Amino acid sequence: MTRRAKMAAAVLAAAGTVAVLAGAAVTLDAVHPPATGRYLDRSRSVLDADGRLLRAFATADGSWRFAVRPDDVDPLYLAMLTAYEDKRFYRHPGVDPLALARAAWQWAASGKPVSGASTLTMQTVRLLEPRPRTLISKLVEMGRAVQLEWRHSKDEILAIYLTVAPFGGNLEGVAAASRFYLGKDPRHLTAGEAALLVALPQSPEAARPDRHPGAARLARDKVLARMQDAHILDADAVAAARQEPVARARLAAAFRAPHLAQRLVAADPGAEIQRTFIDGALQASVEALARRAVGGLEPGANLAVLVVETAGRRVVAHAGSADFFDAARQGQVDMTRAVRSPGSTLKPFIYAAGFEHLGLHPETLIADRPTRFGDYAPVNFDLRFRGDITVREALQLSLNVPAVAVLDRLGPARFAELIAEMGIALRFDPRVGAPALPMALGGVGVSLWDLVTLFAGLADGGRFAPLRVAETDPQAAPARVLNEAAAWYAAAILRDVPPPEGRVAVAGRRIALKTGTSYGFRDAWAVGFDGRFTVGVWVGRPDGGYGTGRTGGRQAAPLLYDVFDLLAPAAGPVSPPPAGVVEARTGDLPPPLRRFHTRDEMEMALVAPDAAFEIAFPPDGATVEMAAAADGTATLALRANGGRKPLRWLIDGRPIAVSPFKRAASWTAATEGRVRITALDADGHAASAEVWIARVP
Repeated sequence: MTRRAKMAAAVLAAAGTVAVLAGAAVTLDAVHPPATGRYLDRSRSVLDADGRLLRAFATADGSWRFAVRPDDVDPLYLAMLTAYEDKRFYRHPGVDPLALARAAWQWAASGKPVSGASTLTMQTVRLLEPRPRTLISKLVEMGRAVQLEWRHSKDEILAIYLTVAPFGGNLEGVAAASRFYLGKDPRHLTAGEAALLVALPQSPEAARPDRHPGAARLARDKVLARMQDAHILDADAVAAARQEPVARARLAAAFRAPHLAQRLVAADPGAEIQRTFIDGALQASVEALARRAVGGLEPGANLAVLVVETAGRRVVAHAGSADFFDAARQGQVDMTRAVRSPGSTLKPFIYAAGFEHLGLHPETLIADRPTRFGDYAPVNFDLRFRGDITVREALQLSLNVPAVAVLDRLGPARFAELIAEMGIALRFDPRVGAPALPMALGGVGVSLWDLVTLFAGLADGGRFAPLRVAETDPQAAPARVLNEAAAWYAAAILRDVPPPEGRVAVAGRRIALKTGTSYGFRDAWAVGFDGRFTVGVWVGRPDGGYGTGRTGGRQAAPLLYDVFDLLAPAAGPVSPPPAGVVEARTGDLPPPLRRFHTRDEMEMALVAPDAAFEIAFPPDGATVEMAAAADGTATLALRANGGRKPLRWLIDGRPIAVSPFKRAASWTAATEGRVRITALDADGHAASAEVWIARVP
């Protein structure tokens, strides 16, 4: 074989060997990829509108470990880190040959290891896959470092290190260390702070500043000296940095809007960072206000507050309880979402629907007197009746009988459908299971979230949309459910509700206020809005227990005004009335709008108010054929026209049990032959009919 042929064969053999080794390396890399599980298991964070941390959640192993990219930290810190740990980081392939040669020479010369040769990439491998500190482990780390460099860019490797580097205790990564030791994000660090964060991973337990501040200072100053030698800092900067105090305590984890944060993380556990609309400063003020206010409540009672920017339905403050950790008050229950009786807070929507669908006007007269609606006889909260008053007064005084009368005309089912169109599903007592008149006074279930949604729609001129917590929430176009005039009437009435006792209206701000108190003083509510914000407050016991004189006016409304004191007032006056609004006194209204008539009054009007009281069915002298049931009885339908309720019915002079507030009745008996039917009205008028009952087999 010629020399040239031998050289060609050698080259081919070498190339083949390289190819085999390369193939083996690719195979090994595919079979044994770098272990990045620790890096990928990171803390979940919920941020406010400015990107500040509201609440974070530890990882599965109990560590605080936040994702950090190189551009998330101060450039000075990165310069110090690479200068101190691995000055050729951006030039080597994961292993630094020069550092290896230096370490080997020093070991050979002294007979023991003098300096290490670990690069930042090798340290990252060791953090991801901890191994015993042996020569074999070091060789494995070197191979893994090359593998990591093959798969990832330098910035990606640096991001892993910045996320998993140990800083003492359960703090991992520079973001966790900066937040818990320095109380800040690592974007803006002083020279002393940056040097401390560079030093800590070298001895994360021995130099913990919260336990060993002296050791932490020495470690920091050692880094500063090296930075002067590396010309990263000059002598004056190093001297100034040495004068900086070293943190001596570990700060508490941020804990704002805990209920909201917990719900967001539970709803989307895969989202590592969730940014909300929460105003961090306002949230802190609302939480402080809630903690002060709860001190004036009885043991076991709690409160909740919700603040929304009306225009975009953005939730800017959320307090699910006064203190998340107060077990005696069940502080971990989010009372913004708890379903409770709303008391009288739905009344503005009953009247708004009446303005639109029944032709009501704020100056329409409505009766506030003892009234029965079938077998339901509501009374007012103070057990007093005021006679004829305007709708405006009835709503401002939150009177019960007028509200039930309007709901009776609307129809409870129709009203429930209207509320559903506003985006809220009312919850009914399973024993009833359907809309009924008591819903006007709180006989239904809603949450504070629901009520704020409703009142924000009223404040927005009758346009309703869901509340939003973050930009990721869908922003649906508000649905027009009430016409502008109806919404304006209701809002204008609520704006004239006087402030709670001891409070005065703030110049330049008109708060539309509605309070509510549920049966047994269990729940006290206050919901209000100005031109910019809608605020809701709930006060009560999370366990649903009775209160002692707890009312919306006494306990919830003052707190609502305190919350508004924290908010910037809306710019400009209240918007002018929209088209369709009629501003007039009662006497100036068209006759149909001057007085509200109940359903019974409407029924009488349909019969003819002056018509004689009479039995409409069965007519006098008629023969009625009745089919007998299995038990031998038969049922006869009865109907009266005219007269004033309540009515009484007699068969052959004996009263029968029927509803006295209905014109229709029925009588079941086994009688056949001649029967005398008599009806008596409230004024003592009598109407009679004699009929022959024939039984049909």
